[in-house]
Amino acid sequence: MKIPGGARSLLSAAADTDLPFALWRRPDAVHWEALVSCNGLTKRPVFTTTHERPFFAINRVDVEDANLADAIEGDVRQDKDGVKFWNGAAYGDDPVSDHQKRLLELADDRMDVPVQSRAKVDGPLATDRQTYELLVERCVQQIKAGRMRKLVTSRVENRALSPEYDLLDMAERLAAKLPKPLDHVFFTNSGSESVDTALKIALAYQRQIGQGTRTRLIGRERGYHGVGFGGISVGGIVSNRRTFGTMLTGTDHIRHTHDIKRNAFTRGEPEHGAEFAEDLISVINLHDPSTIAAVIVEPVAGSTGVLIPPKGYLKRLREICDQHGILLIFDEVITGFGRLGTPFATDYFDVVPDLITTAKGITSGVVPMGAVFCSSDIYNAFMTGPENMIELFHGYTYSAHPLACAAALATLDTYEEEGLLTRAADLASYWEDAVHSLKDCPNVIDIRNLGLIGAIELEPIAGAPTKRAFSAFLDAYEKGLLIRTTGDIIALSPPLIITKAQIDEIIGTLRDVLNTIQ
Repeated sequence: MKIPGGARSLLSAAADTDLPFALWRRPDAVHWEALVSCNGLTKRPVFTTTHERPFFAINRVDVEDANLADAIEGDVRQDKDGVKFWNGAAYGDDPVSDHQKRLLELADDRMDVPVQSRAKVDGPLATDRQTYELLVERCVQQIKAGRMRKLVTSRVENRALSPEYDLLDMAERLAAKLPKPLDHVFFTNSGSESVDTALKIALAYQRQIGQGTRTRLIGRERGYHGVGFGGISVGGIVSNRRTFGTMLTGTDHIRHTHDIKRNAFTRGEPEHGAEFAEDLISVINLHDPSTIAAVIVEPVAGSTGVLIPPKGYLKRLREICDQHGILLIFDEVITGFGRLGTPFATDYFDVVPDLITTAKGITSGVVPMGAVFCSSDIYNAFMTGPENMIELFHGYTYSAHPLACAAALATLDTYEEEGLLTRAADLASYWEDAVHSLKDCPNVIDIRNLGLIGAIELEPIAGAPTKRAFSAFLDAYEKGLLIRTTGDIIALSPPLIITKAQIDEIIGTLRDVLNTIQ
């Protein structure tokens, strides 16, 4: 493909960074930009990230070239509205949502601002230059990905050709951080894949031990377990389920634990609500325990508004499952890797499930990866057949990809060397006081927190649910702070490296926002 002069200049400037790059077209003009990225880590981050989809821009090179569209027509399909990029769970009908376009505009304003002064909400790592440099040293120089150039050493190339080394090392490193008897790891590529994998392992395990009648899966209202068919089926988000029909049959749900009447403005675990675990007994009695394979819950429900489990609730679920031969699955895609001040929520609550699902923090979003942790009993149940037979008829093409393993090992090194898996415990009290200081703001009806998670629930506008929180989202965005809203709840999950000064900045901005919106 012949590239015109303007495009060559753009690509050349991008290539000077020795980093992967992608082309971006603004929908309102024949205007292209190189968004130079490093697998999610940046030297100059745009002030935004969520734990769901990190987005950064290291360097941006603009060019006006009327012929550029023709030059790359084979790579980027266009229409009158811009590139045909469909981003799920985005607002508006544009192929690229308005707030994503705004990210590019904000980049202009923030390129020369010291990175240390830009706090972030909802990201696991990489908000300051020191962390950037450390992860770039470990990840960029260890991962051969995209259009990496001479930056990739021969050592990394050799490792990429020998994935067994990183795979075994990675599994050992992860297993060492888990409470017994969780000591085996099944690698996936996302949280959604981890959930569907855990559900399939649970079903297969019950059949393997002679309990083939156990085919029912139990989830919880307001639970989020990704976007796979299994995850949506056991999940409790109405819109996700309504959109896609009946999903998997043989699922049921227990009540969520959110009780604002009794637990409003609770600091830490709520005092009231452990009895909600008894809902599981009602479901068991309805379906008969011999039909139920597993129960899956988030230790802290994140995506539907940071729902903290009442004291004793998770222990009671564990007791009920043990009593009836039902597997318990913890979805720790959000709570895993230090979010509560312990490596995993299972450590914090002192409740050990049979399976744990993870993703996100396992590589800090550098390369897609997820994992399911299981007990030796579950693993060994599949190791009884002849050597020539497949023990579990499940797996993904890119599970334990060498690039993901390299990124995960580098991330684990960073966690350990900087004490990030327990750092939230040191900041939890300061974070708690800061978040609850917003109690006197208009329309705030509840604030809750645990570890480095927080939520500010707002009184909905009559006849217009979600509108007030969305207004807060937009206003905070204009003030340089990206928050996450779910319903009329502002959900906060700051990076593990956040400082007290950055917490103050976030809370100060939120106070301005809450005092401004109607």
